[in-house]
Amino acid sequence: MSFNLSSQSLIGKWKTRHESSGKAISVVEFFEKNGKLFGKIVEILEKEHEKNLCKRCKGEEKNKPILGLTIIKNMEKDGNYYRKGTIFHPVLGKTFRCRIKFLKNDSNKIQVRGYFLFLFGTQYWERIL
Repeated sequence: MSFNLSSQSLIGKWKTRHESSGKAISVVEFFEKNGKLFGKIVEILEKEHEKNLCKRCKGEEKNKPILGLTIIKNMEKDGNYYRKGTIFHPVLGKTFRCRIKFLKNDSNKIQVRGYFLFLFGTQYWERIL
């Protein structure tokens, strides 16, 4: 499976927004690796958090900078969605199942949803052109 740079590709940079305030908080860059999609934090927009460490991470990522952390892993294209991967919330230190879809008629906005059992959290991200 390969991803291309068509209008419905996630490859590139996306501005993330806080789920409740809508405030822009970071930039995540999506890239392909071994036929799957991954997303890495490449910029933190809140300057006071720019050098924060991932204190709640486990394993080799523990106490590493959040900037540069791959938070979305192993996503696969499935019809209109990207699924079967995970999203990591560095502040909570939790990994969730993830689903991503483009907003209807807009290839520059996506809905990113993390799931835990029957509960979910949703953010809306915008492509950086």
